[in-house]
This record gives sequence, C-alpha cells and structure tokens, in this order.
Amino acid sequence: MALSAEEKRRFLRSLDEDIEFRYAVAGYLGISEILKRLDSLEESMLKLWENQNKLWEEVKSLREGQDKLREEFDKLSMRVEVTIGSMGRRWGEDLERMVLEIFKEALEKRGIEPGKVEKLRFVDRDGSITGIKGKVVDIDISVKDDKLYLIEVKSRAELDHIDALYMKARAAEKYLNRSADKIILVSVNVDREAYDRAEELGIEVICGHVIE
Repeated sequence: MALSAEEKRRFLRSLDEDIEFRYAVAGYLGISEILKRLDSLEESMLKLWENQNKLWEEVKSLREGQDKLREEFDKLSMRVEVTIGSMGRRWGEDLERMVLEIFKEALEKRGIEPGKVEKLRFVDRDGSITGIKGKVVDIDISVKDDKLYLIEVKSRAELDHIDALYMKARAAEKYLNRSADKIILVSVNVDREAYDRAEELGIEVICGHVIE
C-alpha cells in the first residue's frame, strides 16, 4: 500500500532524528538486498543443476554411443582378421600349387602327380604323437601305387624349415601308422646349409636354385 505525503514526511523525519530507527531501516534494506541476492543465487544454482544434468545425459549418451561404436569396431576387426586369415591361407595354397606345377616334370619322374597332392592336417590333442598337447601338424601327402610321399612346399627353404619338416614327417608317420617312402622338399630356392641338412636327414630336395 502506498504511503501518503504526510506519512512519507514523518518517515523521513524519523530517519533523520532517530538513529536507532535509521539503523533498523538500513538493516532491513540490507537484509532485503541479501534475500534478493539469495533468490537470484538460488535461481542460478537451479539453472546450473539443470545444465549439469543435461551435460550428464549427453555424456551418458556419448558413452553409450562410444560403447556401441567400440562393439561395432571389434566385430569389424574380427571380420577383417578372419578375411585376412582366409586370404592368407588361400594365397599360401595357391603358392604351393604354383610351385608344384613349376616342378611338375621332376615330381612326375618320382611318381608324384602334383594335382593329387593333398593336405594332411591333424591335432595332437593328448601329446602322444609330438609330445606337445594340442600341437597342429600340417603337411602335404601323396599316395600312389601304395607308396607314401610326405612333401613340404616352400618358395625359399632355410635351415629351420628342414628340421621342422623332419619332425612333421615323423609325426605324420606315427599318425598314419606307416613309414613314408620318401620325404621331399620342393622349393624354388634353398639355402646351402638347408640343402646340406636335408641330405643328412635323408630328405630329397627338388629345387630351382641352391643359394650359397
């Protein structure tokens, strides 16, 4: 309710003459200002909380999106690995076929038809064959006229390949329960030390070039 002119004059006179009244009014005005500021601060805090909640929601949404993206990336990585692995196996098989065809004449002289060379692959689950549980043995074989040929195909054969071939051949013999008539290495290039090692182990080498 608005004050009359007389009431205003009395109010101003009281402020001028009554120190205690003046202090009381000043205190009231100060408290009023503080209350206004508190109201403003409360409103700012509410807006801050609202903004923070929105931010958390955005972060949560972003995190969920990242998790989904990571999951999709992991799936894609697995598909890529499988595809590359499959391509690698196919490329390796194609390379073997090509090398066998290169030395087709030499193989046929030994009674081996390149087109009938097959892959033998088995797992030594209990370690009774190789001494290593779960060991995978992978070697090429050819059977003709009741003769067993165990074959390894390489683009370049090194010393450790010879020892590995010998071990695989012995494991294959044990797995098949019969001895091989010949163990043969077919390679475009063979290191000299690998060639000499093959001779020591009784492995026949068919190659294009011996690298000194």
